[in-house]
Amino acid sequence: MTTTSKTPGKTTIALEVLVTIARLTTLSVDGVSRMATVPSEMNRIFKRGVSEGVKISVDEDVVYADLYVILKHDFNVRDVSHNIQANVSRAISEMVGMDVGKINVHVEDIEINSLEL
Repeated sequence: MTTTSKTPGKTTIALEVLVTIARLTTLSVDGVSRMATVPSEMNRIFKRGVSEGVKISVDEDVVYADLYVILKHDFNVRDVSHNIQANVSRAISEMVGMDVGKINVHVEDIEINSLEL
């Protein structure tokens, strides 16, 4: 009786999957109101890994993210930013098993509820 072992194939993760993980995880953090628009770049339409509020790149199987957010006014900016970095890093590591390099959080604005003024 001969046993043959099959060599596992290759798994690839689309950049859009990483973008979705980063965006949904960021939006789930207390203090985040919504994602901001990624500042426009030349030929941004043709770049992969860029979506509303998220810019992802992968270099040698290490994920790098830039997250553009609008925060709620009654939260500490530093705490919210740290929570975003920790949660997104953990989500990417746990869900796709990739290492995370840097997660840069860009606070683009603070949302002030006009009814409270």
